[in-house]
Amino acid sequence: MNTKEIIKLIASIFICQGAGIIGALFTMPSIRTWYETLNKPSFRPPNIIFGPVWTILFLLMGVSLYLIWHKGLASQDVRTALLVFLAHLILNIGWSVLFFGLRSPGFAFFEIVILWLAILLTMYFFYRISLISSLLLLPYALWVSFAAVLNFTIWQLNR
Repeated sequence: MNTKEIIKLIASIFICQGAGIIGALFTMPSIRTWYETLNKPSFRPPNIIFGPVWTILFLLMGVSLYLIWHKGLASQDVRTALLVFLAHLILNIGWSVLFFGLRSPGFAFFEIVILWLAILLTMYFFYRISLISSLLLLPYALWVSFAAVLNFTIWQLNR
């Protein structure tokens, strides 16, 4: 791997981890205050699980992003896939803003459904270019599926 490719890989990981950091700016202030006051289902993982899981998922997203970017921007398929990826990443941040920042589990649930669809769409466009890049997003899609169920349940328990 040459220096240019190493820089692309690092940038890809940084972009994704950066999205996680932006989301955390909305999440962290609410964890020990508002979030602790909510009724939560018994299947909710301990808070300590979320940070490491998201860090790993953003790392996998970054590697996946790199594998697409590595193919070059000359291809319309690559440019489209990257645009869909960017849209999904914005939706990912948006969920944190809605759920934790605005303290709105109801709006956050509807947004996470859209996020989930955007992840599937991203996986589809990535699959057309690189099977591995698509498969690297599978744990993320599964985690967001679980998060959607958790979000919905918290919303219903606190109406």
